[in-house]
Amino acid sequence: MNLASRIDHTLLRPDATTAEVERLCDEAIEWGFAGVCVNTCHIERVAARLAGTAVLPVAVAGFPLGAGSTAAKAFEAGWAVQHGAREIDVVIAVGLLVAGDHGGVLADLREVVRATHPWPVKAILETCLLDRAQKLAACAIAEEAGARFVKTSTGFGAGGATVEDVALLRGAVGDRLEVKASGGIRTTADALRMVEAGADRIGASASVAIAKGAIR
Repeated sequence: MNLASRIDHTLLRPDATTAEVERLCDEAIEWGFAGVCVNTCHIERVAARLAGTAVLPVAVAGFPLGAGSTAAKAFEAGWAVQHGAREIDVVIAVGLLVAGDHGGVLADLREVVRATHPWPVKAILETCLLDRAQKLAACAIAEEAGARFVKTSTGFGAGGATVEDVALLRGAVGDRLEVKASGGIRTTADALRMVEAGADRIGASASVAIAKGAIR
């Protein structure tokens, strides 16, 4: 298994510098990571740096809370695609989900999917805030909205990806959607456990260390 090819090399700190973002891109090219995931203010630079390579420019939207207006989230996602993003990781309307407003969550996510068509959307569930029934409901909503992935976490919440949650999401979506595990994945062993549980993609900032460990 080529573990590196499953990793989105990620830098979402608010104080990330231009030099750090450029280094992130160069590392992704060197190691053959799947994508480089950044905030939208960096996506044009990332797309230019990755041009002509197999590494995907990935932007987040509605991040990290998912609590902005639908119009704002859809605009941000659409803007990112117009400026080079080829995948969008968007936080769902978590508060609406917890309140039981599944229709509101669906409408919100569906607008983001429309704004980014034909590029894939990863629906970030922020699983640490949800119970089992809510996680399953979120998976069904993501599928109905046209998202391509369900993703565990932002990495900014109270908890990150767990093996149990990845397995739950995998079971819920089957082979119809892909699963991305993100948040707190720092070692090769962590990443391999997520893949074994059913993750197709890993989001990590410790990507180089994870890839080096896989080689060893």
